[in-house]
Amino acid sequence: MFHLVGKLIRNNRILADSTVCNDDIVMTRTQKIFAAIDTICHDFDLSIPIWLDSNISEFKRTSKTRFYKDNFIDEIDFDYFEVQVIQEDD
Repeated sequence: MFHLVGKLIRNNRILADSTVCNDDIVMTRTQKIFAAIDTICHDFDLSIPIWLDSNISEFKRTSKTRFYKDNFIDEIDFDYFEVQVIQEDD
């Protein structure tokens, strides 16, 4: 079972959150992550964030990263978008 949670944060408060469960065993871990982020961004009516090197290294270490205004092409009305893998069974 694979669960990824996404949160929009402003002033240390959660504006919105969403959890995506993906049990498709055909997909790789990376594909599950990108599919879940796409789903959450669609739910939040948010453009897909750009992964910078800092996001990639942080996500590899902790299975969690934050996307700030530099990660988006559009203007954002929150401080950051946080994604984290909360459950991952092999």
